Amino acid sequence: MKVLQLSFLLILILTGCNNQNKKEFENKEITINKPNILFLSIDDLRPDLGCYDNTEIKTPNIDALASSSMVMLNAYSQAAVCATSRASTLLGYRPDSTKVWHLGDKFREINPNAVTMPQYFKKAGYHTVNIGKIFHNYMPDSISWDEPDLRPEPYNTKPYLKRDGETFYYSEKSNEIQSRVRDSLKIARKGKVLYGDGWGHGPAVEAADLPDSVFYDAMQMKLALKTIDRIKDKKEPFFLGLGFFRPHLPFVAPKKYWDMYPAGSVSPAANPSLPKNVPVMAANSNYELRSYNNPYKIGRPEDDPLPEKFADTLKRGYYASVSFIDKCVGDLIQGLKERGLYENTIIVLWGDHGWKLGDHNGWGKQTNFNIDTHVPLIIKPVNQVNGKRIEALSELIDIFPTLCDLAGVDKATYFQGTSLIPLFENPDLAWKEAVFSQFRRRARVSKDGNEYMGYAMQTKQYHYIEWYHWDNEKKEKGGFAASELYNHKIDPNETINVANALENRELVSKLSQQLAKGWKGALPKQNL
Repeated sequence: MKVLQLSFLLILILTGCNNQNKKEFENKEITINKPNILFLSIDDLRPDLGCYDNTEIKTPNIDALASSSMVMLNAYSQAAVCATSRASTLLGYRPDSTKVWHLGDKFREINPNAVTMPQYFKKAGYHTVNIGKIFHNYMPDSISWDEPDLRPEPYNTKPYLKRDGETFYYSEKSNEIQSRVRDSLKIARKGKVLYGDGWGHGPAVEAADLPDSVFYDAMQMKLALKTIDRIKDKKEPFFLGLGFFRPHLPFVAPKKYWDMYPAGSVSPAANPSLPKNVPVMAANSNYELRSYNNPYKIGRPEDDPLPEKFADTLKRGYYASVSFIDKCVGDLIQGLKERGLYENTIIVLWGDHGWKLGDHNGWGKQTNFNIDTHVPLIIKPVNQVNGKRIEALSELIDIFPTLCDLAGVDKATYFQGTSLIPLFENPDLAWKEAVFSQFRRRARVSKDGNEYMGYAMQTKQYHYIEWYHWDNEKKEKGGFAASELYNHKIDPNETINVANALENRELVSKLSQQLAKGWKGALPKQNL
């Protein structure tokens, strides 16, 4: 990309913590060789990758990328649910500031003047393109992109526009089941709007013996390369957001990826039960898996576990889906190299939250447990050759300011994350003392029928959580309800909540005070 002489007025209109509009004006002469940005979001991706020390899963292409990238080994999502996590990551401030707390919360309705990450880079001279799931489903946010919501043919035609890429099956049997369930829902809920137009209720797994090229995510990857061919010679650098749908349910992948994981070849969850002494609102209800067509009744985490054979099938399906996406990532990166664009392209690969594969007898996300908030975050700066594995605590909210620094774009004053550049230069640098997540437990999901908000803090050793009653009409926190404490030094799988142990009273008091100080109180001590 040529050296660009840019003189521009960067106007940023945002909604802050008090939801009042603010403006920042900057007039700056910028002389930089602006790199391209490839922003890869992978839905429901746990840090189950070879580069994160999982020896059973096969992810050679992501591992190769990691070998020349900055691998944040202890990165955390701000919330273990798509809409909340993505809004926070892409706006640059945390859930209590975005006011996006759950799936139905639409950030653009809540914050009409918010400036998203692609919008921000668009103002800084980038040509921005969106393919796939970057914001939450059905929220392509056309304001953010020069080219929003590109879809591969024939899925860019009217019959498919209400459907997500995750809802497509490829065998006659699966499509028949999906259509039958959808038809019955339309009758039972006549006149009501169905989520995803009712298509999200087919089989939980599918292994179609078909080539990669017919699967939606592979088609997105090819569309991305085709789009890069069209825009790579523009005077502006590109910001391409590509959101892969797998490994989100249903676990649909070509049979050859299932064949990588024969029955019984993957280890079951290391922590198959809810933690001892866990409070009632901590667990999700497994309703996401329950909404699919399953051969067995799906209970709550408090109930009996799934039959071993079906649990094994689900975990193998998840792994097969990840390996399929790994191949898509590999083909995309190879395409960048063939076009001579790889060295001058920043690549960010991230998962929006974790996912339970029988962990805590759960199937899904939507808790404050570590298994749901710990995420992969891999960042390749331009011309990077040797990668680094970085142990320091980090958060998805750190991506926005980090990208600004890598691209030579000024950071906004309202960002609530911290640029990771100092860690890239010195991974042993003293860093954040803690990172923060939260989750709103809705009344219809909570086992006791009450509404809660849980605030979580992860330090190097402890995972501490406080639950409060929540008034969702007033959007405000009520009285204290319960707490959780897990000592990762001796209990990394979070099998026992020790918050109420007498010997931990002083520790809990100290951690509670630290949690109350929030992210500002945990920032690195050195000047950044």
